[in-house]
Amino acid sequence: MFCFQCQETAKNTGCTTRGVCGKSNDLANLQDLLIYTLKGIALYAELLQEFDIRSNRTGRFVAEGLFATISNASWDEQRFLSMIQTGLEHREELRKQFLEAYEKKHGRPFEGELHDAATWSPSDISFEAKAPKVGVLTTGDADARSLRELLVIGLKGMAAYADHAAILGYEQDDIYDFFMQALASTTKGLSTPEMVTLVFQAGRMALETMALLDKANTSTYGSPEITNVNLGVRNNPGILISGHDLKDMEELLEQTANTGVDVYTHGEMLPAHYYPAFKKYNHLAGNYGGSWWRQNTEFESFNGPILMTTNCLVPPRKNNTYQDRLFTTGTVSLPGAKHIPNRPTGGKKDFSAIIELAKTCKPPTELETGTLVGGFAHDQVVALADKVVGAVKSGAIKRFVVMAGCDGRHKTRQYYTDVAKTLPKDAVILTAGCAKYRYNKLNLGDIDGIPRVLDAGQCNDSYSLGVIALKLKEALGLADINELPLSFDIAWYEQKAVAVLLALLHMGVKGIRLGPTLPAFLSPGVAKVLVDQFDLKPIGTAEEDVDAIMAGR
Repeated sequence: MFCFQCQETAKNTGCTTRGVCGKSNDLANLQDLLIYTLKGIALYAELLQEFDIRSNRTGRFVAEGLFATISNASWDEQRFLSMIQTGLEHREELRKQFLEAYEKKHGRPFEGELHDAATWSPSDISFEAKAPKVGVLTTGDADARSLRELLVIGLKGMAAYADHAAILGYEQDDIYDFFMQALASTTKGLSTPEMVTLVFQAGRMALETMALLDKANTSTYGSPEITNVNLGVRNNPGILISGHDLKDMEELLEQTANTGVDVYTHGEMLPAHYYPAFKKYNHLAGNYGGSWWRQNTEFESFNGPILMTTNCLVPPRKNNTYQDRLFTTGTVSLPGAKHIPNRPTGGKKDFSAIIELAKTCKPPTELETGTLVGGFAHDQVVALADKVVGAVKSGAIKRFVVMAGCDGRHKTRQYYTDVAKTLPKDAVILTAGCAKYRYNKLNLGDIDGIPRVLDAGQCNDSYSLGVIALKLKEALGLADINELPLSFDIAWYEQKAVAVLLALLHMGVKGIRLGPTLPAFLSPGVAKVLVDQFDLKPIGTAEEDVDAIMAGR
């Protein structure tokens, strides 16, 4: 195996025997083979676009396949074997469509050569033998490999957003078309400038995909509102829901109503409390615990069943007892955990097994008390625009610092807590994603009633931060987003954060600090492009960086 897609990859170079995340050699190779299979599908889908033939079914399958390979999503080798087989069947359907369309248009059979990704067959070579031959290192040149993997890793993040939007019924042909173009491009001998262009185009499409998801979420559940979220527990048995999927949240709340079972959010599901549609459920009891990497202890103490709806699942340790209470659904899977099947067409998922188990469990063990405030997505902040702009003009707010992104296990992530503590009292933190758990429970106060930590929501809601920045630029009459009293100090762990980074670069944001390390998949040559064009920089010490941030550097 060779995997370097997450921030915690071994020695910030790459995992070669077993993933730091726990991913096995065989699982990593199967994920590579699935990506290779998706590239074959993309080659045919791209060719079919020339005949104006496209299918949302193909787009959804590619998005689901990319999403399945995101860090800490699916741990089940059988799941990947099944997806690869389905992908090959899908590829064959597209091949037949293309050959028929070509012959109909040109009056002769297609005789061109296609890349191996579009033609290899398990009748000639087994999955196990093929998988090690199609991984990251098959691209020899370091810069070409870096650009291809930066593109694919960004696509994985975009795919997560596209999949969430599709579940709510929102899809766009141009997003799916870009998946096909970008994946197909990695099988071609493109020049470095051509690959760089595609990477920057991925930033534009990432922004468009996040905008689509924002529309899907707010159209379905309303615009997030400022909300105080309970951190304590009640005396009823409970179900803990983690991950990101709001449709799963909705159906779980519907099915648990009047059962005597409470529902608690964990990790990235915290922002579900901000949506008006969920506030009618009195048994949505509060948020339990913190970010994804703490789940081995927090799931243990919850006592009731846990529902994982997307990535950010850490396999239980041997001494944990909650695996019998762990349920997965959607993209996420784990051998030994019970999996809730996808909803039938026009129907809903069946969470009855989770509910019945919950009724037999003790209430959660309390971890903390108090409340958290959040719900500062773009509509809510725009509603406060006059107050915010007034505070900027009066000097009460000197600086906004975007500290969005991912949390993780590295001790170096203490940096983000230290930055939050060190920032002067006239600085406001804008956040989204689980990075907020490094500082959102600190008592940082407010500025004229404006909390010093404004939480826009999930990593999926990072789009809000871009909208807020553009609205501030407009309100303050500035010509360039980089003229704002705004700095970016971003934490990353997995591939959605990469998609967000590319979107910010597309918006022209410069001077982003990225940590706790720069990505291992950036070769020195590619990193230089980002530094020269966008002043991308690594983090330093909290004290040094806060001084620079407040000085606008």
